[in-house]
Amino acid sequence: MAMAAAAAAKRKPVFVKVDQLKPGTGGHTLVAKVLSSKTVVQKGRAAAGAGAGPAARPTRIAECLIGDETGCILFTARNEQVDLMKADSTVIIRNAKIDMFKGSMRLAVDKWGRIEVTEPASFNVKEDNNLSLVEYELVNVEG
Repeated sequence: MAMAAAAAAKRKPVFVKVDQLKPGTGGHTLVAKVLSSKTVVQKGRAAAGAGAGPAARPTRIAECLIGDETGCILFTARNEQVDLMKADSTVIIRNAKIDMFKGSMRLAVDKWGRIEVTEPASFNVKEDNNLSLVEYELVNVEG
């Protein structure tokens, strides 16, 4: 019985709001509006030696500012994800995780998550609460 409950729980994700995202967390599903997207890396070939043959696909990385009515955050889109993260699109981001970049949070989706373009959201993005502008200091806890 517990297995069936776990399977049912998996199908119905709990949606979170942007302002609930915290460093070092993952498994987030959220609906967000894309405010802007800018390509930051566009490599013709992957770095040599990374097991990439001559047919290595180009790597594209874009930083997208996404948000909901509670705040916004930078989302790092890779390769085909870049095509989905168009400004003014509303997306459902499933199983996203928080990566830290220079002390600030970035939302990202790896191979275990996915992005779906959905119906335009009715909310207005709270742009004055940008979680990626908050700097976190890494504190080592002596054990």
